Amino acid sequence: MDTVKNVILVVDDDKTNLTLAQNILLPHYRIAAANSGRSALKYLESHRPDLILLDINMPDMDGFEVMERIGQKEETRTIPVIFLTADNLAETEIKCFQMGAMDYVTKPFVPAILLSRVDKTIELDQYRHNLETMVSRQAEKITEDARRISAIQDSVIVGMANLIESRDGSTGKHVKNTQTYVKLIADELHARRLFSEVLTEDYIENLSKAAPLHDVGKIKVSDAILQKPGRLTPEEYETMKLHTTYSGKIIKMILGDLEDKDYVKIAEDIAMYHHERWDGTGYPVGLAGEDIPLSARIMAVADVFDALYEERVYKPPIRPIERIMQIMSEGRGTQFDPVIIDVFMEMLPALKQLLGIG
Repeated sequence: MDTVKNVILVVDDDKTNLTLAQNILLPHYRIAAANSGRSALKYLESHRPDLILLDINMPDMDGFEVMERIGQKEETRTIPVIFLTADNLAETEIKCFQMGAMDYVTKPFVPAILLSRVDKTIELDQYRHNLETMVSRQAEKITEDARRISAIQDSVIVGMANLIESRDGSTGKHVKNTQTYVKLIADELHARRLFSEVLTEDYIENLSKAAPLHDVGKIKVSDAILQKPGRLTPEEYETMKLHTTYSGKIIKMILGDLEDKDYVKIAEDIAMYHHERWDGTGYPVGLAGEDIPLSARIMAVADVFDALYEERVYKPPIRPIERIMQIMSEGRGTQFDPVIIDVFMEMLPALKQLLGIG
């Protein structure tokens, strides 16, 4: 077990809040304190903490401006930040995540919540760092004539899937299921010689390997939203929708330097666009029809099927499977690519066999 404690920089102009945060965290971490945004930036010129707890409402320079300055420097931009605020408005929460924060904590602090958020954020950041190191080290060993990038792809996919599982108990099963469904759909389309100009064997292999990364951006969505048992509010839904953009950025950060650009492009397309709709009413961009990458159109069908078939924290599973197919068929030409959904409807016997349904 490590004996060296992680360092947390707490930035707050309120002395009482600084003292309270120190009292909560000191048994577990080393604490550096700053009572203004400028003093925090001065500290960061010569130190690199493992986490920054950053108050939003401060005189002279607020937390958002400090965050922007942190993001402008190579040596500080990857330090995870948790915003501190007494403002519980949805607009503030959304802006926190848009600015790049890993999480936010409302004041007055609840000790157990503050400590839990700090522990989880540091753990996730350490995992990210380890994953980047692993990718970097393995990428150096891979040559053009070697195994290309299959080993590193598998390692990254498993790592990302495990990372998601740590946030949402249902998601771990979801990423495995959707990978299976994506491969099944792609193989069937290939067998029927559909989309043959794109859907090659190499494309299907990359598509299958990239599928588990489609929701990796959910690591930046708060537990309160991910694990909410009921319907999301409009504001919460807007925050949830950001996971597509987060996913694209994370994949570019982790995989962007790999030589297999086709794989990276498919992974980005799946992550960014699997919530786009055929009729153009999806997100995050509002692409329509064949402007939506084929990989994302296939992923959309697999994703929705598993979401309906499996239990979620906010809903029971739908049964029988024929009812799911009926629901999905109603999205033909609006939510789903008509060609792909038509083929999927004809795959009912194969799906039943896969799922062990008599």
